[in-house]
Order: sequence, then C-alpha cells, then structure tokens
Amino acid sequence: MLTVSPPTGPLLPPFPVCQLPAGLCPVSTTPVTAYPCPRGMSISPSSASQRSKQLVGRGGNMDRGPMVGAGSGAGTRVRALLGCLVKALLWVASALLYFGSEQAARLLGSPCLRRLYHAWLAAVVIFGPLLQFHVNSRTIFASHGNFFNIKFVNSAWGWTCTFLGGFVLLVVFLATRRVAVTARHLSRLVVGAAVWRGAGRAFLLIEDLTGSCFEPLPQGLLLHELPDRRSCLAAGHQWRGYTVSSHTFLLTFCCLLMAEEAAVFAKYLAHGLPAGAPLRLVFLLNVLLLGLWNFLLLCTVIYFHQYTHKVVGAAVGTFAWYLTYGSWYHQPWSPGIPGHGLFPRARSIRKHN
Repeated sequence: MLTVSPPTGPLLPPFPVCQLPAGLCPVSTTPVTAYPCPRGMSISPSSASQRSKQLVGRGGNMDRGPMVGAGSGAGTRVRALLGCLVKALLWVASALLYFGSEQAARLLGSPCLRRLYHAWLAAVVIFGPLLQFHVNSRTIFASHGNFFNIKFVNSAWGWTCTFLGGFVLLVVFLATRRVAVTARHLSRLVVGAAVWRGAGRAFLLIEDLTGSCFEPLPQGLLLHELPDRRSCLAAGHQWRGYTVSSHTFLLTFCCLLMAEEAAVFAKYLAHGLPAGAPLRLVFLLNVLLLGLWNFLLLCTVIYFHQYTHKVVGAAVGTFAWYLTYGSWYHQPWSPGIPGHGLFPRARSIRKHN
C-alpha cells in the first residue's frame, strides 16, 4: 500500500485568478496561465470558478477571440469595398447622364436637324407602308391588342403631357423663378390637349357624314338605310365611313410638339442655368419617349389603317403643329414659343453690342 507523506515546507494557499470582463477575454476550458491580481483586488476561487462556468455556458472560448476580431475586420473591409463600388457605379451613371443629355440637347437644338426631322416624319408616313411587304405580318406589333398599342398609343397624349409637362415646368421655373411665366409656358400643353380633343371630334364627325350602315351576312354586306351611327349600332349593325387615322395624327403631333419643346434645352445649357441630375434625367426621359413615339408611328403606318387614312391623319397633325408652333405662338397674345422670355441675359448682351 502506497503511503503519501505530507509536505515538509509551509502550506501555500491557492493562487488567486483575476476575474476578466465578460466578452473581452472569454474563459477557455484549456489550461491557461494565471496572472496575479492588482493590489486591493481579491477574488475567491469559488467566484472565479463560477464566473468561468458562466462564460463557458455562454459559449465563450479563448480560441475564438482572435477569430471574432478577424471576422469583424474582414466585414469592415468588405463594406468599404462595396461602398467604393457603389460610388464608382454612381459616378459612371452620373457621367453617362451628363454626356447623354449634352449630346441629345445638341442634336435637338440644331435647326438643321429639326428640319430634317420633319422630312423624316413625312418619309415614314408616305413610304413606311411599303415596308409591309418586307416584314413579318405575325409579329407582336401587328396585333391591335399588343402591349405598346394599348398602354402607350391609346394614351399617347397622357404620357406626353406627363413627361413634357415636368420638363417644361422645371426648365421655365429654374430659369425665371416666376410662377406666371411658368404657367404661360405650360398653357401650350392645354392648347395641345384642346387640339387633340377637337381633332378627335372632327374625325368622328367626318366618319358620321361619310358613312353607311351595313349588316354583315355570310353572302356579304347588307346595306341598311339608317340615318346615323347611333341608330345603326343600336340595331346591332356596323357603321362604315371615311376614318381618319387618329393614332397617326396623335403620334405625328406629339413627335413634332416634343421635338419643339425639347430643343430649348440646348440654349438652357449654353446660358449656364442650373442643370442638375434630376433635370437632365427628365430631359432624357422625354428623349426616350420621343424615340418610342417614332417607333410606334412606324409600326402604325406599316400594320394598321388604310394608306389615305394614315396620310390624312399625319397631314392634319402637321397642320395643327404649324397653326400653333409655326404661327400662333409667335404672336404676343399667345402662350409664346418655347424658350420665350427665359434668357434675358442674351437679349441684354445683344442690345449692348
């Protein structure tokens, strides 16, 4: 039997272990080196053991301390990298916005290009129908119920008023800071709405005056001597007359109107007036809408309506533009042409010279 003899030297008390703050140095279950407590601090072994169990119960581990710090540093670096990437993307988007708006304003502000644009619209309406022999008749744009025809063409004036009204409002108010001048320039859109409504009523009147009532039969059409469209449709028949293409009229009028209104932005930039990102974005949205109207006008003249109906509709739209922007708006008792009264500095410099 093995007998253990007691030590010969003096019996030493257990070495006190310092109580570390929670979270700064988690307690590990592995043996660690104990450090002496500062003077005046005395911690019993039982409290140290209890604190150690609490930290271990929470999942503390000394080996995980450096890993948490490394993860936090990596997360900080990732966030910084993402922040730099976002700033770079915003800078690129801003540069493209400024470059695109400058180039578009230069193109639309050129009088020569505006005259060529009028010739382009005339060529689209006159020669565009010839493309129906070279395109696919089953494409989505050949259907009356396609998305663009329902959402955009049928509401073309609403889209034009929304986008163009915002542009005119910003340009005129930023240039003059006068509500009365801004309202006067916005009144051109009110005149345009009246022209659109009046033309639509005139087209229906022409169809009523030139139409007849027909009943479709398997053998053909049976003519009925009903006096007007309302009584014909009430009887379940069809009224057919000369139908001016209202879509061609509206798209042509909107294209000419938007090109005329957007052309003022070149002079606006040339005079150094405030042109921040919101104004440039609104201008580019108008340019994109103008491009969409040109595309939908081409689709309309290719796939829909009869040739003379389209030509007459475009001619009426061009004539409406000429009566307003080409003639009446140059008079002092009118809403004024786009840009009128917005650049007084240029006028004063011309008088001084």
